[in-house]
Amino acid sequence: MEYQEAIEFLFPLHRFGIKPGLDRIRELLRVLGSPEKRLGKVVHIAGTNGKGTVAACMASIFEASGRKTGLFTSPHLVDFTERMRINGRQIPRETIAECCTRLKPAVIELGATFFEVTTAIAFAFFAEEEVEVSVIETGMGGRLDATNVVTPEMVIIPTIGIDHTVWLGATIREIAAEKAAIIKRGSRVYTAVDEGAGLDEIRAAADRCGVQLAISGREASFRVNDVQPGLLDLDVLLEGERRNLKVPLTGSFHASNVTLAVMAARSEGIGWAEIQAGLSRLSATGYRARLEQISASPFVMLDVSHNPDGMEKSVQALREIRAAFRDLYVLIGIAADKDAAGMVSPLAELAHMVVAVDLPSERSLPADELGELCRKVGAAEVQVRRTASEGLDLLCSRAGPEDMILVTGSFFLAGEVAADCTRFGSAETACRT
Repeated sequence: MEYQEAIEFLFPLHRFGIKPGLDRIRELLRVLGSPEKRLGKVVHIAGTNGKGTVAACMASIFEASGRKTGLFTSPHLVDFTERMRINGRQIPRETIAECCTRLKPAVIELGATFFEVTTAIAFAFFAEEEVEVSVIETGMGGRLDATNVVTPEMVIIPTIGIDHTVWLGATIREIAAEKAAIIKRGSRVYTAVDEGAGLDEIRAAADRCGVQLAISGREASFRVNDVQPGLLDLDVLLEGERRNLKVPLTGSFHASNVTLAVMAARSEGIGWAEIQAGLSRLSATGYRARLEQISASPFVMLDVSHNPDGMEKSVQALREIRAAFRDLYVLIGIAADKDAAGMVSPLAELAHMVVAVDLPSERSLPADELGELCRKVGAAEVQVRRTASEGLDLLCSRAGPEDMILVTGSFFLAGEVAADCTRFGSAETACRT
C-alpha cells in the first residue's frame, strides 16, 4: 500500500464501531512481532478528562531528560500521523503504509476496529525505533481498551467522570473500576481523584496488585499564582520543597494534571530544571486545542471539551481570563452520543452569542437540535449554520477586536477549524503546529 491507500483502508474501519476486548489487538500485535513487549518504560494514562494534558507533560519531560520517548494519543486534529510521535516527530507515512499492508489480512479476518489497528501501528513504530519510554493514552475506559496489553511502570488516572456510559457503566464507581483495571503488578499509580467511589475503586485496584498509590492533594499540593491566556504560573509542593513552574496552558484546572506529571517525573529521578524545560515546550508534543489561541485578530481559541466535566473546567478557565475580552462568541458542535444539555448549560450564561453547527461526522448532533437546546438552557442569542466555515463567517462579522471567539464541543470541530486556520492570517502566526 501507499499512504493514501492505507488511510482509505483504515478510516472505513470506523464502521465496526467500538468492540471492547483484547483478543483482536493481541492477534494484530502477534502479526507485527509482539511490539508491545519492546516499548521501554511504559506510562499508561486513563481517565475521563485530563489524559491528553498529562500525556503531553510526561512525554515532554521525559524528552527533556534526554530519553527517546514515544507518545500515543487520540484522536488527531488534522492529520492521522499526529497520533504517534517520537520526541515530537510524527510517524512517517511510509511506516503507516507498511504496517497496514502487513495487517490487512488479519484486520479483515478479525473485523478489527480503527482504534485497534491504530494502537498496533503505534506500538510497532515505537518498538522499531527502540524508544526508551512509551507514554500511552487509553482510548476509552481501560479494562478492555486496546492499549491494555502493556505492562506499565507508571499508571496515571487524572479524573473520573460520567462519560461513555453505554460502554463503561452509569455510575462513577463502575467507570472508575473500568479505568483502574489498567493497574498491574509492578506499577506505581498516581491520581488526582481524592475522594468518593472513584478513589475507592482506584485504591482497591492498587491494593489487589500490591502497588503504591500516590494521591495529588495528599502526597503533593499546588498553588496557582497567575492565570493568563496561554500561561499557568503555579507552585508545586513536593518532597518538602516548593518549586515554581510556568506552563503554556490556559486555566487553573490544569494545575492538578501538571502536578501529577511532576510527581511521576520526580519518582523517576528527573530534575526540576528538566521538568521545567519539558513543561515549557508542550506544543512540540503536538498538544493542541485545549483553550489554544490560534488567532489574535480576531481572538480565537480552540477547545476540545466534549463532556460536561470538561466544559465546566473550560468555562471556569474562561472566567479566570474574563478581563482579557469583552464578549464571548461561541461556535459549538457536539456528537449525538454526548450529554449535550450538560455541556451547553455552563456556556449559556457566559456567551453573548452561540452558533450551533453540524460536525464533519456521521455522529453529529444535528445543528438544528443543538441550537434549540441552546435556546432552552437560556443562551442570549442562538444562530444555526450547517458548517464550521459558515459559522465562523457569521461570528467574525459580529465579533469585535475586544471579543473572543471560542470553538468548542468536539475534536471533530476543533480539527476542522484547525485545518482552515489560515483564514485568520498566515499559518506561521495564526496556528501553532
